[in-house]
Amino acid sequence: QVRLVESGGGSVQAGGSLRLSCTLSEFIDSEYYYMGWFRQFPGKEGEKERDGVASITRSGATSYADSVKGRFTISKDNAKNTLYLQMNSLKPEDTAVYYCAAGWRFWVAYPPLGSVDFDAWGQGTQVTVSS
Repeated sequence: QVRLVESGGGSVQAGGSLRLSCTLSEFIDSEYYYMGWFRQFPGKEGEKERDGVASITRSGATSYADSVKGRFTISKDNAKNTLYLQMNSLKPEDTAVYYCAAGWRFWVAYPPLGSVDFDAWGQGTQVTVSS
């Protein structure tokens, strides 16, 4: 199964920026594949407790959680098999472990933000925003 590896997390002051990257071990050979970023806040455990941040389909359609609209941007580089999350104007409440994920369910018609719709996950990267 495809493996996902995140990088780019770290500590930043409020108002700062970070860019997360997620590299896939192989090309997902499905016309239905989509990818996303999730975050998990302290005290939450398991994939079901991860909140959708942004997602993108193979064609480039995107979805964002209301809390990050206008501040975060999801993108992908197909040639590099890499997914990105540009995070600007970071707030302390953005502090969490961020996970990238991939899915390939043919019935998913719109970039999903629910963790139950994804099939493969990275190991997570910590993002800490101080005030």
